[in-house]
Amino acid sequence: MKKYGYVRVSSKDQNPARQIEAMLEIGVERENIYVDKMSGKSFLRPAYHDLVNRLEAGDILCIKSIDRLGRNYREILEEWRKIVKEREANIIVIDMPLLNTASVNGDLTGTFVADLVLQILAYVAETEHSFIKSRQAEGIALARKNGVRFGRKRLEVANRFEKMFEEWENGRISARAAAENLHISYSTFYRRCKEYEKNLEKNG
Repeated sequence: MKKYGYVRVSSKDQNPARQIEAMLEIGVERENIYVDKMSGKSFLRPAYHDLVNRLEAGDILCIKSIDRLGRNYREILEEWRKIVKEREANIIVIDMPLLNTASVNGDLTGTFVADLVLQILAYVAETEHSFIKSRQAEGIALARKNGVRFGRKRLEVANRFEKMFEEWENGRISARAAAENLHISYSTFYRRCKEYEKNLEKNG
C-alpha cells in the first residue's frame, strides 16, 4: 500500500507549499506528491493523470480539500467512482474527514458515508449554481428593461474623428494630441487617418 498526495493551484504564480506541507504532515513521501499548476475546470491535467494511473488496490490518494481535486462536481463524482470503485484505492480529504473512504473497521462504512456526503455536496453545489445563474438572468433582464447595455463598449470616436482629422491635417493639432482627445493610441489614430484619406479619394 502506498500513500500519494495530489496538490493543485490555479496558476503558475500561486504557491503550493501549504498543500505540500499538509501532505508531508500526514505521512506522504515528497516523491509521492504530484502537483498541477492549472485550473480545476477539467481533469485534463498531466500530474493528476500520472498519479491516477499509478494507483493500485489499497493505495491512498490524499488531497487538502475537495476543490483541489476539481471544480465541477459531476466530474468529481465520476473521478471519485474511478478511483474508489475501479482502482479500489481510498481517498483522504484532509479538510473534510467525512469524505475519507478508508474505514477503520475494514468494512464498507467509510466508502458509503463518503459517497453519501459527496452526493450531497454535489447536489448543493449544482443547486447553488442554478440559483446564481437564475439570479444573474433576472438581474440582466431587469437591467436591459431599464436601458442598460451589455457587452464591450465601442470607442465612440466616429463623430469626432473628422474634426480631429481636419485639425491635424491643417496643422492646428499634433497627431498625439488628437489621439489623446479621442482616447485612442497614436498608431490607431494614424492608421484611421490613412483609411479615411483612402475613402476620401475613392469617393471623391
